[in-house]
Parts: sequence; structure tokens; C-alpha cells
Amino acid sequence: MTWLTDWAGYLPQMLSGLSVSLMIAGVSIFFGYPLGLALSLMVSAKNLAVRTFGLAVVEVGRGAPALVVLYLVYYGLPKFGIAFESITAACLALTWNAAAYSSEIMRAGLQSVPRGQHEASNALGLANKDSFFRIILPQGMRSAVPGLMGVAIQVFQGTSLAYGIAVPELMKTAYNIGSEDFNYLQIFALAGLCYAVISMPATWITVFFEKRMARNA
Repeated sequence: MTWLTDWAGYLPQMLSGLSVSLMIAGVSIFFGYPLGLALSLMVSAKNLAVRTFGLAVVEVGRGAPALVVLYLVYYGLPKFGIAFESITAACLALTWNAAAYSSEIMRAGLQSVPRGQHEASNALGLANKDSFFRIILPQGMRSAVPGLMGVAIQVFQGTSLAYGIAVPELMKTAYNIGSEDFNYLQIFALAGLCYAVISMPATWITVFFEKRMARNA
């Protein structure tokens, strides 16, 4: 009961930190997915320069740990006269991370569309742009949905790294509370519970979509 009483006292501050984490995740996903689609098209482009640039952006975003990308944006770019506030830097870094991972999922989804769909759209006389947006993209994104939901969970959990640049998100809030009375076990357990309350239902939904799509395959 003591833990529950303490948690009740900590909860308002923790929810404030959680709202910041959700905001950063939401912004990163909102901008990261369209950027990921653009990168997937660049990686599949016939132009060598475009394809190489797209691959470089994707591989760095996927290969470098999110914390390294975060430090690169927050501490590295000011060396070139480009400085961002901590929350903006966190959004930019996680947007890059989300775009890099989602681009490969989207590219696989687009490539999974049967060749017959391309041929049918050409036979109907559709322009390449109309064929892509009306036929190829909707089908490709349908198969990419479970993977994109997994990326969204990963991005939300990755917001905890923003603690490293003093963003007042959930982990930073938990540490600040814990440093006041040194009840780190209780406060970090509550922080873990807050992450789980968001991540676990999202994971269940992802599994549901994967099973549903497997039945319809």
C-alpha cells in the first residue's frame, strides 16, 4: 500500500513527462513516415546519385544508435552554426530514426505488390503517378502496416533517450523525482509501468494486424 500511495503522489508529474514523450513520438512519426516513403522511393530510383543518397541516409539512420543520432543533432550541429532546443533536437533525431526504419518496411511493402497490378494499370492507360498513388501505394502500405506500428512503438520507447539532453520527458521526470527522496526503485518502476501501459496494447494491436493479414494472404 505504501508504494501505491507514493505512486499516487508521483503520478501527476509522471503524466506530465509522459505527455512530452508522447508528443515527441507523435511528431517524429508524423514527419518520419512521409520522409520514410520518400527515402524508399529514392532507394528504388534508377538514378545512381539519388539512390546512393537515399541509401546513405537510411543506412546511417538504421546503423547508428538513436542516442548517437540524438547527440549528433544536439551537440554536433552547433559546431556548424545550427543549434536546436532540446525538444526540437529530440524530434529531429527520432524523425530520422523513424524514417530510416520505416523506409525499408515501406519499400518491402511496395515491392510485394504483384507485377500484374502494374501491368493492369498500364493496360488501363493510367499515368505512372496515378498508378502509383491509386493502386500500388494503397496495396503496399496495407502490407506494411504491422511493421510501421512496430516502428511507432520503437520510437515511443526511444523517447527515453531524450533524457540525455535534458528533455523533460518521462525518464527525466522520473530521475528528477527520484533524486529528491532517493526512491529510485519505486519511481523507475512507475516509469516502466507508464511505458508498458502505452507499449503493450500497441504491441497487441500489431500482433492482431499481423495475424489478420496472414489469414487474408
